[in-house]
Amino acid sequence: MDKKTRNKYLYATICCMFIAVALIYYYFFSSMNAIGKTQYLYIDSNDNIDSVYSKVKAVSNDHGFTGYRTLVRHCTYKNNIRTGRYALAPNEGAFSLFRHLKNGMQTPVNLTVPSVRTANKLAAELSKKLMIDSAEIANALNNQDFCQKFGYDTTTVLCLFIPNTYDVYWNIKFEKFMERMQKESRTFWNFERTRKAEEMNLTPNQVITLASIVDEETANDVEKPMIAGMYYNRLMLRDAEYPNGMPLQADPTIKFAWKKFELKRIYNNLLSINSPYNTYRNTGLPPGPIRIPSVAGIDAVLNHVHHKYLYMCAKEDFSGTHNFAVTYEEHMRNAAKYTKALNERNIR
Repeated sequence: MDKKTRNKYLYATICCMFIAVALIYYYFFSSMNAIGKTQYLYIDSNDNIDSVYSKVKAVSNDHGFTGYRTLVRHCTYKNNIRTGRYALAPNEGAFSLFRHLKNGMQTPVNLTVPSVRTANKLAAELSKKLMIDSAEIANALNNQDFCQKFGYDTTTVLCLFIPNTYDVYWNIKFEKFMERMQKESRTFWNFERTRKAEEMNLTPNQVITLASIVDEETANDVEKPMIAGMYYNRLMLRDAEYPNGMPLQADPTIKFAWKKFELKRIYNNLLSINSPYNTYRNTGLPPGPIRIPSVAGIDAVLNHVHHKYLYMCAKEDFSGTHNFAVTYEEHMRNAAKYTKALNERNIR
């Protein structure tokens, strides 16, 4: 073979290799993202290879999807599908996505624990962000034996949840999620917060329960330490009239007892309900929180304002703040002004 012929074959070989490399890059390494921004695939326990293909196709362009299917055909992925939440970045190719799905290389969810009132509502909110069914979460949180694994009961289990944002995997098992929340709770209750609770003669659960009432009373973080101080004064009061402590008489606990959170006014006929959450009939704190309190609410209790007020009433200007009083007579004058404002606005 002469030199000219050899050169022809060499050029042909180089061209073929170039074409092969270009095709490999095009199908397996060039961007397969159809819209140019990060998209997420949620692979759950009910998925098979066909449904996975459908989910991949929905976020990819044609050549990327072809590349992905080619890779799957030459491996055992279809027999070992891994659940999870997987990100497809703007410049990500089929090989990268295939590797992530095959090896279970998930992208965590930024999960914010919501400040909700009931375990069932928490279950509904968590299920929107996690693979776990809401019924499974609700059943667990309402199961005494399950709650006792973490040192709580069904009335106090919401104390475990600190409403911050956490990175968790979408397909986390609920018991593992609870273990993570327990770890985060222990971190939250550091030496300083624990010391302040002990100085108040309250347990962390009691602090959280009181904070849940404070949070229900106002969304104004500036005023929360003032309100916390008033309720703490009632809780600790011991005199001839209240030898066992003054009832908290917190209207939000009545709403919780009736499960009527939409109530705007608390009338006398609502105060007779036979419930441990009725703080008009029972002294001390209710058996557990009436919502997952905010961090601001918890810290408001731990850093409550030291004053002598025993009463408070919403201001008649509907500013969301309160008038405070030392004596019952002064409180009744404040209450009369607020009642008049409610009536004038026809608020029932």
